[in-house]
Amino acid sequence: MPETPTPPPRAPIASDGGGFALDTADRQAMRRERDHYEQPQAACIEALKIVQRRHGWVPDGAIPAIAEALGIGVAEVEGVATFYSLIFRRPVGRHVILVCDSSSCFLCGVEALRAALEARLAIGLGETTVDGRFTLLPVCCLGACDGAPALMIDDDTYGPVSPDDLASLLEAYP
Repeated sequence: MPETPTPPPRAPIASDGGGFALDTADRQAMRRERDHYEQPQAACIEALKIVQRRHGWVPDGAIPAIAEALGIGVAEVEGVATFYSLIFRRPVGRHVILVCDSSSCFLCGVEALRAALEARLAIGLGETTVDGRFTLLPVCCLGACDGAPALMIDDDTYGPVSPDDLASLLEAYP
């Protein structure tokens, strides 16, 4: 069997001993973000998003590394990371589908849309497809009440969406 090529090593900048190291560019971006604010805590969400963009989620080991980069406490970073629903604390699929479950979407048929999504993807809310392509998550509100029922795939918001729209919509996300 041919040997799998080893990826180039990353420059380990900060590590919590659990094997997580911030990428050099990520650490620099976090510090630039921190320098925009009077209080370094204000950069916490963006720092978490920086890690999430690179890794797809925020592993536990990233929390102390982010805290060190921002010069704030680990508990402060953990509190922000666990509060915000769009900071993913476990692996997700290549594409994250957020299904709005606000009152507007509920009144406009989001239950049928969610059921059709679950059937088409063969997963429930909070689950990822076997091929790792999609993760399906509920979200309190997408701010798209005029297009209810609405959903978001990655950074793209769609609405109103009917179960009949799903095949072509999902096809656009390989």
